[in-house]
Amino acid sequence: MHPDSIVRWCKGSTADFGSACPGSNPGRTTVRKFLREGTKVPYFIEIMIKKEDIVQVAENYLDERGMFIVRLTVSPGNLINLFIDGDEGITIDDCVNLSRYIEQHFDRDVEDYELRVSSAGIDQPFVNLRQYKKNIGRQVEVVTTEGKKIKGKLLNANADRIEIRKEIKKGKKTVQGQNLQIPMDEIKQTKTVIIF
Repeated sequence: MHPDSIVRWCKGSTADFGSACPGSNPGRTTVRKFLREGTKVPYFIEIMIKKEDIVQVAENYLDERGMFIVRLTVSPGNLINLFIDGDEGITIDDCVNLSRYIEQHFDRDVEDYELRVSSAGIDQPFVNLRQYKKNIGRQVEVVTTEGKKIKGKLLNANADRIEIRKEIKKGKKTVQGQNLQIPMDEIKQTKTVIIF
């Protein structure tokens, strides 16, 4: 079974493939059981929604609003987690409106899915160039592929490298050091430094 797909229990099946908790969807419960045990999912369970389809619908909404997808996961239990960000940040209303937009394109009664739309979170690593560009001027912490940690102000970013002004600890003070160019392929992760 394709891991990026959402499956559903075909309506009208009279076969009994295990009991479910009272009030739950027997199809979803059975699919989870099959996938957890590594058992082949029966022919009457169809692949319905692919990650690519969700991405396409979401991007149609986000692109013209200065927002973008950071991460999308689809679990075997038909749970879709969509994390978004925006050039000007994200509000709760942005998440709610995108969720409603997606639900207009995929019928919950047919596909049997659960959708959660959230902001990417300030403590999460950057996953695309747009996040780097959005955070120019902010304090970041870069972890290189060699495990070295570098803190400083993000000055510039492009597809090949980033530039930061390194911070240096001198006693109890932090002073600005030299500007460093770090190739993208030498970066393991970059996060915004939260300053209180």
